[in-house]
Amino acid sequence: MARSLVIKVTAGADAPERCNQAFTVAAAALASGVPVSLWLTGEASWFALPGRAKEFSLPHAAPLEDLLDAVLAAGRVTVCTQCAARRDITVDDLIDGVRIAGAPAFVEEAVAEGAQALVY
Repeated sequence: MARSLVIKVTAGADAPERCNQAFTVAAAALASGVPVSLWLTGEASWFALPGRAKEFSLPHAAPLEDLLDAVLAAGRVTVCTQCAARRDITVDDLIDGVRIAGAPAFVEEAVAEGAQALVY
């Protein structure tokens, strides 16, 4: 049975350390060969838009833009349907490779055999 991580990040620039930890864990897991699905919810939803991750800064942390690029290259990035709607974010606004999906898709991924869900 292959192990995978489903990581939900609920914080954005409002809680930069928590936000960056989620992206760092996602990128580190992928670098270790672990499949990752990163869910952007709440204020983290903004990072699905071009240029937004580049604006994020946290001392002594890897640039969020680089971490997001790593996840997009080897994993899956999803924005919560309701979170996107509350922010008037549409599929046309997203970085290439990011999708919008709802709670049923998150639950399906989180309870899949071998999956470990983490929430930041």
